[in-house]
Amino acid sequence: MENLNWLAVGVGTIGAFILGMLWFSPILFGKGWSTGSHNIQPPESPPIAAMVIQFLGTFALAMVVGLTETTGDLLTAIMAILATALFVAGMDLFSQKTGKATAIDAGYVVAGGAIMIIAQGIF
Repeated sequence: MENLNWLAVGVGTIGAFILGMLWFSPILFGKGWSTGSHNIQPPESPPIAAMVIQFLGTFALAMVVGLTETTGDLLTAIMAILATALFVAGMDLFSQKTGKATAIDAGYVVAGGAIMIIAQGIF
């Protein structure tokens, strides 16, 4: 932990979280995700508990990426990101989301993980 690049972890966390807001908005994939997710509609007020949990999960994954960077083991970070994406995809398919919505959910995990890896490389 002493060699952890906290700036890169923070930037990766915030970057991936902001990507999520765009990813699931009508600007990018929000409509397709909503349709494929049993026509779920945005709530009238922000879902604070869901956003806090999402932020904590994003931070935890950024920590995994940061910790693997300290040991020079990028493959472990990539495998953790892919494993997380596969868990999300499996849960989506169990809840009978469409393939498109599942790909959007799992794709966000991969794209967010890429941001975290890039943050480690830049900072």
